[in-house]
Amino acid sequence: MQETTGLLDRLKHHEKLTITVNENCLIELPEEALQKLLQPHKLSYYYFVFMDQGTETVQTDLQDIAISDSQLVFGLPNQIFAHETSKKKNQHYKIGFDENTLKLLPHSYPFLVNPLNSNVITFDPEAKERVKAILSILFQLLHSSRKPIKADIILAHLNTLLTEFNSAYFEKGHYEAWVNPKIEKYIEFKLAVETELTEQQTVDFIAKKLGMTTSSLYAVVKEYSGVSPKEWITNRLIQEAQRQLQYTSVSVKELAYALGFNDPSYFSRLFKKRTGKSVTEFVTGLRDLSSN
Repeated sequence: MQETTGLLDRLKHHEKLTITVNENCLIELPEEALQKLLQPHKLSYYYFVFMDQGTETVQTDLQDIAISDSQLVFGLPNQIFAHETSKKKNQHYKIGFDENTLKLLPHSYPFLVNPLNSNVITFDPEAKERVKAILSILFQLLHSSRKPIKADIILAHLNTLLTEFNSAYFEKGHYEAWVNPKIEKYIEFKLAVETELTEQQTVDFIAKKLGMTTSSLYAVVKEYSGVSPKEWITNRLIQEAQRQLQYTSVSVKELAYALGFNDPSYFSRLFKKRTGKSVTEFVTGLRDLSSN
């Protein structure tokens, strides 16, 4: 499994901001970086592929995702991501930026927590043209042959771009995150779990932290994820176990303890129940895939 920590710093297109924008792969990547990115790798930054014309398949956390005209797929920090070599006939943009760049923006963008559990965004014709125009401007600004563009100009366009992404993401479910208190609570729940994932907080504890009753938290999480809060936390832990098995070599016992399980045997049974494979079978399958 390829690690990408520090990679964006070497590929960034601005002296002060860790951000990269590429249009139809016009900016060639170093061969070492390209080979790393074409293989499954653990993202250490936010990454987006916007398809203007054509089709492309990417993989996020072992799931194949195909996108075509007017669609975007995104990967989040700590997700396992890989994509095929882009077809020459494709018209697309690729953009990546890190958490420090995100913190400089004036707003939050709830879609980056992926509350609807969908890494794909589809744009209507008007939104598509706006997104394409913003990406084109960002590309030109970052690759201008004139004096370096000020960071605040880049950030202003990035803010507009992410606002477009956020709006289109929630339009799919006809939600407006900033006026929907229930989805805000769901996002808070996901953040509370992510922040202290390996602590394995109880549902009661998280509910109190969010100022909710256990039953109201259950209703919100069930509505937006289809499972109970306890199931959501368990599924997230098993997903994290699968990620770690892809990019680290650890024993079942080490992995169980790292994820907050006191009983490695229980963890092993839970892993098999959720994935249909034992940890050993899962790792063997990964090795078989990497050898093809």
